[in-house]
Amino acid sequence: MADETNNDLTQEQMAARIKELESRLATGGTLRLKVSEKGAVSVYGLGRFPVTLYLEQWNKLLSHADEIRAFIEANKGALKTKDQLISQKREMNRTSERPFG
Repeated sequence: MADETNNDLTQEQMAARIKELESRLATGGTLRLKVSEKGAVSVYGLGRFPVTLYLEQWNKLLSHADEIRAFIEANKGALKTKDQLISQKREMNRTSERPFG
């Protein structure tokens, strides 16, 4: 396979790369776990920054997983997805760009 940093990709290689990237987007990417330098567990792939908690914090959070799921379900109407926030922000930008009068 050609070097993906090079622009000499074949049509098939480009199509395969596009399919791979679309698949990642559709699934929201992958989560990666890492032990931080300070000995905490960091989860990458949820957002811009990792979520990092120490062992006892993870254990406490995970022990309340059913409660957290129930809370989310009970408050679904008030909660927003990241996509909803992005759409709302775009709409606000569009309306603020309109000329006066």
